[in-house]
Amino acid sequence: MIDRLITNLLAWAAGHADQRRYSPVGIVFHWTMAGLVLFQLGWGWWMGRARPGGDMVTAYELHFLIGVLMLVLALGRLGWRLFAPEIINDADKPGWESTAAHVTHYVFYTCLLGLPLSGWAIVSATARETRLTLLGLIPWPLLPLQNLSAPALWSIETVAEWLHRGLVVSLLALIPIHVGAALKHHVIDRDDVLHGMLPILPQRSRRRTRWQRRYRALEKRVASLASQLWPRFRRGSGRRQPSP
Repeated sequence: MIDRLITNLLAWAAGHADQRRYSPVGIVFHWTMAGLVLFQLGWGWWMGRARPGGDMVTAYELHFLIGVLMLVLALGRLGWRLFAPEIINDADKPGWESTAAHVTHYVFYTCLLGLPLSGWAIVSATARETRLTLLGLIPWPLLPLQNLSAPALWSIETVAEWLHRGLVVSLLALIPIHVGAALKHHVIDRDDVLHGMLPILPQRSRRRTRWQRRYRALEKRVASLASQLWPRFRRGSGRRQPSP
């Protein structure tokens, strides 16, 4: 029964992939996570400026609540991405843009998993009186760190906080890049990338525009400049190496 259900579900997802569109499950995961990420970033910024007291405690409790939910959703999205048929669209065309898109997705998954995990470690290390729950209904355990010494716990919290902040900075850099790339695919390339994740957005007619010509010309200039500078950079770095 379960095997048949999974088989039918994957076949249903394959039907969307054949149409170069993400399945509704993937779309819901994507936009739900996007909304939660933006909320957590804004909420975290506000928490850092809130005055100590009941409001701050409530703010942190909500931050923890959504963090647990994000961890579960990130794991679910990763599992769906691994097992569901992979969509092949215009973003997979050979070239540096396809490579950059894949690297960006890996970094995104690192952030989406690393942020709640590092937050979980912070709470488990030095705030063990905190009660974590999933959706406020299901108790969520703390990491088993209670038998460690106080210096070890403070070290874990320090590393986890450093990692948490670094991942936040990474997200703040990635989000405008990701949004800009999606808009570039839709407005300049007029391909199916954004339409595949946002089906309510009409697919634009595929025709060359002046923006495409300008972008391609700029791309060629940058590539030409890079090809000229790269040999000079290699020669310069070779001179700076100490002799054995």
